Amino acid sequence: MAMVFLGFSAGLPFLLVFSTLTAWLAEAGVARTTIGFFAWIGITYSIKVIWAPVIDRLRIPLLQPVLGQRRSWIILGQLGIVAGLLAMALLDPVQQLYWVAVFAVVVAFCSATQDVAIDAYRIEAAIDEHQGAMSAAYIFGYRIALLVAGAGALYVAEGFNWSVSYMVMAACMAPSILVVLLLSEPKHQQDRFSKQLEADAVRQISGDAVNLEAKHPIKQWLIVAVLCPFVEFFQRNGRFALLILVFISVFRLSDITMGIMANPFYLDLGYSKLDIANIAKLFGFFMTIVGSALCGLLVVKWGIYRSLLLGAILVAATNLLFALLAWYGQPDIVWLACVISADNFSGGISATAFVAYLSSLTNRSYTATQYALFSSLMTLPGKFISGFSGMVVDSFGYVEFFFVAACLGIPAVALVMVLMRRSVNEHAD
Repeated sequence: MAMVFLGFSAGLPFLLVFSTLTAWLAEAGVARTTIGFFAWIGITYSIKVIWAPVIDRLRIPLLQPVLGQRRSWIILGQLGIVAGLLAMALLDPVQQLYWVAVFAVVVAFCSATQDVAIDAYRIEAAIDEHQGAMSAAYIFGYRIALLVAGAGALYVAEGFNWSVSYMVMAACMAPSILVVLLLSEPKHQQDRFSKQLEADAVRQISGDAVNLEAKHPIKQWLIVAVLCPFVEFFQRNGRFALLILVFISVFRLSDITMGIMANPFYLDLGYSKLDIANIAKLFGFFMTIVGSALCGLLVVKWGIYRSLLLGAILVAATNLLFALLAWYGQPDIVWLACVISADNFSGGISATAFVAYLSSLTNRSYTATQYALFSSLMTLPGKFISGFSGMVVDSFGYVEFFFVAACLGIPAVALVMVLMRRSVNEHAD
């Protein structure tokens, strides 16, 4: 149950600086090209690996003695999210667009910081046999948050205004903050191999493993906290390490690229905010849960790589359905429901399989840093490319845009097949 609330806390800010924010900007009359550039705010999530070693090792003076390493960082991130959302609620995107962007970055930064700490907590708080249940509870809470920040925010904005909506969203963080205060801190464990790796790294770089911490504590900290997590990953995976990282970086290219233009597309096609809330957000939520549940069964029956392959193919294919919807050009609810069903169903399958895959790659000695590396690579290329989505729409149109987004899914399909073959060969050996 705690992981449900932590998943909710992680998921709530995401749409509020992404697709929900684009709906607010589109209704305010901000140019589509400018809205596209707002996708770059999401790059904050993609570079969290830069400060993940700090979250992994640095103790917060006042909070750490009371809450512990993981919970103190989670609380700090949550408080920053609340402050940033309240600041955005007080701004006018027409007159103060610059400050809307600034505080959206603040929310994204605090949210990314919280994510690093939550991922570390999730992996450390349970044994390997329970990680599937932990991930499922986390994803369930995350999806509920996307429903609240998507459909819920649109409902409130329709009934009142966008400022009230963002204030309500900030208040929704309160239960998760309370849960973190009630949780117990997990034990951070380090295996023998990782301890030896750190000692060897310190010795090779400094030549003095015994006195380095006393004489040069910052240098010693940088070696252990920053360098060793990456060295361990490359040593464990050998020549396939780079291939794995490339695969992680391209797996979500297709859906992230199209996501920034989804709400402006619905509005431009003639759908109301209530239509978007009811179909794209509320109905889509249940289709995502169905896809996630099905993927849980498929992973057991097929294994993780076949599930990843199915998810990659379906995500790319659903972008072609969006292209057909754009070509049709009419705000037909039935068409929208069919396309949204396919999109969220495929998204549930791909997300569940991918989280399980990323968790399996992580060494518990470096949970925060390594998982941050994986999740950063997962979103960075997509966030960067999606920043140009508004330019593509303005220059060519939605049909061409969604077709390009579908083509961006092809590398993920190809790399899954390569990794599947590698896995088969390893088991054969």
